[in-house]
Amino acid sequence: MLLSCGRNQRKLSEAMCYKGYTHSMYDYSIFYKKTTESIIYVAVYADDVILTGTNKEEIEELKGFLHESFKIKDLGKLHYFLGLEILYKAYGIVITQKKFMLDLLKEYNCMDYSSLASPLDLSVKLRAEEGIALPDPTYYRKLVGKLNFLTNTRIDIAYSVQHLSQFMQDPREPHLKAAFHLLRYLKGDPSMGLFMSHDPTYNVRAYCDSDWAACPYSRKSVSGYLVLLGNSPICWKSNKQETISLSSVEVEYMALRKVVGELVWLCRLFEELNMPFNKPVEVFCDSQSALHIARNPMFHERTKHIEVDCHFVRSKLQEG
Repeated sequence: MLLSCGRNQRKLSEAMCYKGYTHSMYDYSIFYKKTTESIIYVAVYADDVILTGTNKEEIEELKGFLHESFKIKDLGKLHYFLGLEILYKAYGIVITQKKFMLDLLKEYNCMDYSSLASPLDLSVKLRAEEGIALPDPTYYRKLVGKLNFLTNTRIDIAYSVQHLSQFMQDPREPHLKAAFHLLRYLKGDPSMGLFMSHDPTYNVRAYCDSDWAACPYSRKSVSGYLVLLGNSPICWKSNKQETISLSSVEVEYMALRKVVGELVWLCRLFEELNMPFNKPVEVFCDSQSALHIARNPMFHERTKHIEVDCHFVRSKLQEG
């Protein structure tokens, strides 16, 4: 259920606490109220509020209280929220950004172009200072910023968008051409999005991988991960690592550390919201050397520089 209320978030927080709702320690946009019979969740973003839970009477009472305090608008069942479109199916829900994507294609005059099969041209290697500088860099920055917003529902463009984001400081014509290539890829299926299954299975599993020294200038590596709840994606990321790694094993281990950190946060959030998932959590990594480092209690001289991350991943592995 979607509501719209005033913009004073501090007063809203005080009102929710007054009604007996608890502010989540792991996601400050969430309030919840747990009893032996029911649980109610409240998600807040600016002046938009989503209510859901197992007790309709409690939800109606909360709506009445919020209306008295803030003069809210009840927009009914959730269908559109922050540019996200929610479609209800018998077997789950589909979350898309179709309207936002079509508006983006129209804004950049891509509706008449043919669609492409890949997010980036695999034969083109983008470089930072190659090509003619754009006369208006904000044109490129605005486009990449909107593409970044699309990664909320389009996992398939996460790597491409982070790659294009590397050239925001000094965008060139090849970079803009690659961004338009991505737009033409999106044109192929604007309605594609996330499928969130109704399957009651709460098994969590994660995948991680990396590309060693992928950046030709800094030689920093790119890593990414994906976390699934059942068969539904709930967390994903693709980004350049902060430090230069001396080996491919270290890169894989850093990617493993990132996804383990995400899983620790998810575990705490789910337990707080009364949704504990089964442990241990399966984490898939294609580097046997990285897995060996995680399991082996004896450090070799070559792993001293990543000792902190090793201790973190190994401690979580031992905790189950």
